[in-house]
Amino acid sequence: MIRRPERRVLITLLIVAGALWAFNQIENHFSGAGGIDKAVLMSFRTAADPTEPVGPKWVQEFARDITALGSFTILFPVITATVIYLFLTRRKTEAWTMMAATGGGIAVASLIKNLVARPRPDVLLHSVYVSSFSFPSGHAMMSAVTYLTLGALTAREFKRPLLKAYVMALAVIVTLFVGLSRVYLGVHWPSDVLGGWSLGAAWALFCWNAVERFDKRRSLKRTVTDVQ
Repeated sequence: MIRRPERRVLITLLIVAGALWAFNQIENHFSGAGGIDKAVLMSFRTAADPTEPVGPKWVQEFARDITALGSFTILFPVITATVIYLFLTRRKTEAWTMMAATGGGIAVASLIKNLVARPRPDVLLHSVYVSSFSFPSGHAMMSAVTYLTLGALTAREFKRPLLKAYVMALAVIVTLFVGLSRVYLGVHWPSDVLGGWSLGAAWALFCWNAVERFDKRRSLKRTVTDVQ
């Protein structure tokens, strides 16, 4: 069964990111001027030229490289290779979980984006090309789903708690950096990223629970059939 490590991490991410998102929404509502969202976004821009991110050019290149880790171009081959490997090693429950979490996550993110239809930050702030709506951040949501699921599956191969923690920590770090890079590059409001992390964690947990229950019922039916 797919248990413990990824659920603890995702529940923590869901609670923390969800609480920060809710606080941000409340503050934005009462401030009426963009509030924390605008303040955090602009803190990543130079005072002399708001169209330019803070920091030297290598930092900007680093952010672009990191943000690519949450793109479909990178995630698709990672997900595909993982699912094929899991099926080849007869780990069908894990394979179906990966497929449900990632495939469904893409659909959920696209649906919510079009329903909410939140505009992106000012186009002059964009340091990379974007074409979809702003909320939620698809990069943040899908990196949370993909890398934390992959980290959990990898962590299950180790017995030492330290190694399990190390693998999950790497997955969390990649997820956080991808989300932060979206704000730094000016293509998402901070609340888009917080919402993406929260939705990603919630969707992954939903998929894992659903697949686990289906697998339990199937195993129970096989047991009953064998007894008969």
